[in-house]
Amino acid sequence: MKLVLLSGGSGKRLWPLSNDARSKQFLKVLPSDDDMPVSMLQRVVGQLRSIGMEHDTYVCASQAQLDMIQSQVSGASVIVEPLRRDTFPAIALSCTYLAHLRDARRDEIVIVAPVDQYVDAHFFKTIARLPETLLQSGADLALLGVEPTQPSSQYGYIVPDSTLAVPGSPYAPVASFKEKPSEQVAAALIADGALWNCGVFCFRMSFMLDYLRTHGYPDQYAGMISHFKDMPKKSFDHAVVEGVKSIVVQSYSGTWKDLGTWGSLSDELAGPFTGAGTALDCDGTHVINELNIPVIAKGLHNIMVVASPDGILVADKEHCADIKEVVSTLSDRPMYEERRWGLYRVLDFQKLDDAAEVLTKSLEIKAGCNISYQRHEHREEVWTIIQGRGELALDGKVTSVTAGDVVRVCKGQWHALRAMEKLVLIEVQRGMPLIEEDVERRFINWDDIVHHCSALVRLVV
Repeated sequence: MKLVLLSGGSGKRLWPLSNDARSKQFLKVLPSDDDMPVSMLQRVVGQLRSIGMEHDTYVCASQAQLDMIQSQVSGASVIVEPLRRDTFPAIALSCTYLAHLRDARRDEIVIVAPVDQYVDAHFFKTIARLPETLLQSGADLALLGVEPTQPSSQYGYIVPDSTLAVPGSPYAPVASFKEKPSEQVAAALIADGALWNCGVFCFRMSFMLDYLRTHGYPDQYAGMISHFKDMPKKSFDHAVVEGVKSIVVQSYSGTWKDLGTWGSLSDELAGPFTGAGTALDCDGTHVINELNIPVIAKGLHNIMVVASPDGILVADKEHCADIKEVVSTLSDRPMYEERRWGLYRVLDFQKLDDAAEVLTKSLEIKAGCNISYQRHEHREEVWTIIQGRGELALDGKVTSVTAGDVVRVCKGQWHALRAMEKLVLIEVQRGMPLIEEDVERRFINWDDIVHHCSALVRLVV
C-alpha cells in the first residue's frame, strides 16, 4: 500500500500567516507533546510514524513548497508537481511516479488523502483498512466518509445506497454525491445516512494507469512531466469519481476538522497567546504575534489578532471566513518563508528616486545547512553577519565568515553560504526587478560546491 498526501496550493484564508509561499498546512500553531507548536504537516507525519505508516507515505506538492516541506519534515519523500494544477493532475502524476520510479506493481493499492486535515491517529488506522474494503467489495474505488456532527454547507456529501448495503458490513455502495448543499438540504441528506466527503480515495494502481491510457493522458512518468501543463485543471472528483459506477464508502467516526478559517483553527491552537506581548481581561480571544514588537490585547471578546511580516489582522472570529476576498488585491510578495536551509523575514522594502528597488531581509541558516550556489542577473546583495560562523563560496573561492563580517555579492557572481553553527545575517538587495525568480542555481549540496571551487583553484594554479 502507498499513501499519497496532497499538499495543495497556496491560500489566504488564514492571512496574514498563509500566503503564496506558506499554506495553512505549514503554519506552526498546533500543540504537540513536547509543548513546541507544530504544523498540520508535522502533526500528520508524526501520527503516521506512531502507527508505522510513514515509510510508504509520499507528499505530492508544488516546487514552491519543496523547501518548506524539507525544512519541517526531514527525509520526507516528495513528489514534485512542475506547476500548480488540481487534484486530478496531482494524483495522475503521483501514480506514474510510483509506478515507474518506485516500481509499484499494477495491483498495488494507492490511498490518497489531503495533508491539511485536523485528525487523530485513529483516522489513519481507519484509512489503513480501506485496501481490505476495496478487495472485499470488488469495487473500482473505495472512499472514506466522515459521520457528520451537524448539517453544514461547507462540505460535500457522499450518499450511500442503503438498499444495497450488506447488514453488518463496514462499507456500502455509493448512490450519489452532493456538493456543498444548503444546511436544510444537508440535514435531509444526513437523515438518509449521508457522510461528509473528506477527499480520501483508495484504488488499485491499474485503475488509474488504465484510466489515463484510455482517456489519452500519459501513463508514463516522463510523459506526465512533459505534458503536465496540458493536464486539465480539474478535481479528481469531477474528472474521475463522478464517472465511476463501482464505488463503495467506508464510514469514519472520530476527530476530523477542516481548519480553513481562523474561527475553526482557533479552537485547536497551542495557546491563547503566542509571541511578544500579553492579553488582559480577554475572553475567547487568540493572539499570534510573529513580529519582534509587542502586541497588547485588552478587554477583547471572541477576537482573532494575528501579526506577521505580511500584515496585521484584527477581526471577530465570526467574520474571518471571507478574509481571502478582503486581502485578494494586496501584494503577493511573501514576507516570511521557511526554506530547507532555514528561514527569512522581510524587514523593509522601498523604491528609490532612480526607480531602483531595495529589499532588506533577516536570514537564519540552520547549523550544517547551506544556501545553494547561485547568481542573480538583476540585483546585488550585501550581507552583514550578525551571529554565528560559517563558510562563504564566492566566485570559486571558499573563505570563513563570522559575526561582524560584511560581504558584497555583485550581479552575476556565483555565491553560497554554509552555517557551521546557526548563522543570522541581514541581507540588503538592490536592483530591479527584485523578484524571487531572479536566481540561477548551479549546485545544492555543499560538498559539490567545495569540489567545484577546488577544481577552479587547480585550474588557475
